[in-house]
Amino acid sequence: MLYPIAPTPGRTLSPAPRLTSIDQLRGTVIVLMLLDHVRETFYLHHQVPDPMPVDTVEPALFASRLLAHLCAPVFVLLTGLSAWLYGSGQGDPHRAASAFLLKRGLFLIALELVVVNFAWTGQFPPSVIYLQVIWAIGLSMVVLAGLLWLPRAALAVVAIGLIAGHNLLDGVHIDGNGAWAVLWKVLHQRDWIEVGEALRLRTSYPVLPWFGVIALGYVIGPWFMRGGDAWVRQRRLLWAGGGALLGFALLRALNVYGDSPWQGFAEMGVTVMSVFNVTKYPPSLLFLLLTLGVGLLLLRLYEQPAVARRLAPLADIGAAPMFFYLVHLYVLKLLYLGAVAVWGTNHGTYFGVDQVWQLWAITAVLAVALYWPTRAFARLKARRKDLVWLRYL
Repeated sequence: MLYPIAPTPGRTLSPAPRLTSIDQLRGTVIVLMLLDHVRETFYLHHQVPDPMPVDTVEPALFASRLLAHLCAPVFVLLTGLSAWLYGSGQGDPHRAASAFLLKRGLFLIALELVVVNFAWTGQFPPSVIYLQVIWAIGLSMVVLAGLLWLPRAALAVVAIGLIAGHNLLDGVHIDGNGAWAVLWKVLHQRDWIEVGEALRLRTSYPVLPWFGVIALGYVIGPWFMRGGDAWVRQRRLLWAGGGALLGFALLRALNVYGDSPWQGFAEMGVTVMSVFNVTKYPPSLLFLLLTLGVGLLLLRLYEQPAVARRLAPLADIGAAPMFFYLVHLYVLKLLYLGAVAVWGTNHGTYFGVDQVWQLWAITAVLAVALYWPTRAFARLKARRKDLVWLRYL
């Protein structure tokens, strides 16, 4: 049964209390996302492909990129979970969640095409549009708006099937700009779509496996229902997270499915890097087992009162993730343009720092600086429930 507590039709329940653990997990991955975008801004002279060349990439850069892999899977999973929580507080859960997902998903798609893309390219009108994570989340929300009407067991099968089975389609490649090619590039093939002579689209985030991740988040929503047993939920999170990591270890040991095979090297450290060198675009089965496993275990950890108290600032950031996301993109753009204006380019056509530790230092300073406006906006959202538009940020 999808909703253990069935509300009376037409009656709106009191909204579920905001779960600090979810906000803290969002806050955690937002800071890691900030690190990755600082890297994309000030370390482009050491850009790494996906997956990374472990025999040449420095370990500190590999570790920084690996940590950032947590961001997109956790965001998408929590989006599905949050949709269930939103619907569970309404008189008609399915209809309420579906309507909200559809409207917010379309809003995010538009946001990616206009506001986010401009932050990266600085072009208007653009000659290229990168369909990245906000696009993927938005389109996944639109799809979930239809999928959530399935029985919970069927939705779980769809979610697991997409996550576990999409790598079987890795060999399918369609060239050109016909309807089927465009559809496949959006779903599973990271590629370029030529709209015309003046505009190209880059499907940076093929979305098919993300449909499975957001559906999985919706499926686990009842674990967080009002009045639920916290111990039972924490046990489920432990088993689910641990099971995902065990699945990663077993599949990686077999080295036959779920990602590019790892290789042995003379240096043990490089071999270990190869084992954890998973593919993000599109996210492989092993990428999702590793990141979602860690994410679920962190979610359980953050339910511990002592941990929650120590990480309270992360919850403030995680309570207004879209605000932080938009602001940090433009702050980074302005900082980069300012640095070029003052010092010029120092690495070919780029301005950048020389060491990975400097990326971490910049990230720490920006995280502290952006914390205060983000907290203020989160408190505004909590206080002004009458301003419906705030829900979208």
